[in-house]
Amino acid sequence: MPLAPPSPRSLLHTRSVRYECFAREDGLFDIDAHLVDVKDHDLVLLSGLRPAGHAVHDMWIRVTIDGDLNVREVSAKMDAMPYPGGCNRIEPAYAKLVGANLASGFRKRVQAAMGGIQGCTHITECLGGVPTAAIQMFAGLKKREDEGANKPFQLDRCHALDTTGDVVARYYPTWYRQPADVENS
Repeated sequence: MPLAPPSPRSLLHTRSVRYECFAREDGLFDIDAHLVDVKDHDLVLLSGLRPAGHAVHDMWIRVTIDGDLNVREVSAKMDAMPYPGGCNRIEPAYAKLVGANLASGFRKRVQAAMGGIQGCTHITECLGGVPTAAIQMFAGLKKREDEGANKPFQLDRCHALDTTGDVVARYYPTWYRQPADVENS
């Protein structure tokens, strides 16, 4: 474990979230997100007992995109939920996200369309990681020479890839720019 050793403790809950990305034969791409919540103890819900080790939530969402990160299809499915017949009624509503673009205001659109009582908290949370999963999927699929005059997408999207920083100066020298305080000296 890379973190400092913890104080003595007991496991109570495990949440797993997994993203898998696929190239389809029709030229589109699928990003499947899967969330599972499991308790380490029996859990009594109003809808019945969930024995230790059985999923309280087991939920999927698939976002199908094109090469420009435009959402073409969305499909949600719940295999386990606290309120069967209630939670899963929202599955079709996620189709409202068709037409969104993962690189342009996607998370805001998700919150506007599916936040609060308009969606499922758990599936909506899964959607937050879809844009970065898509970027990771495309990383390495395009050759660096293909970038040509276009700035690589990942630049200026995290502190390490700030175009005024030493990482960009070293690995992307074409896109490096002097920090404002150096320019004004």
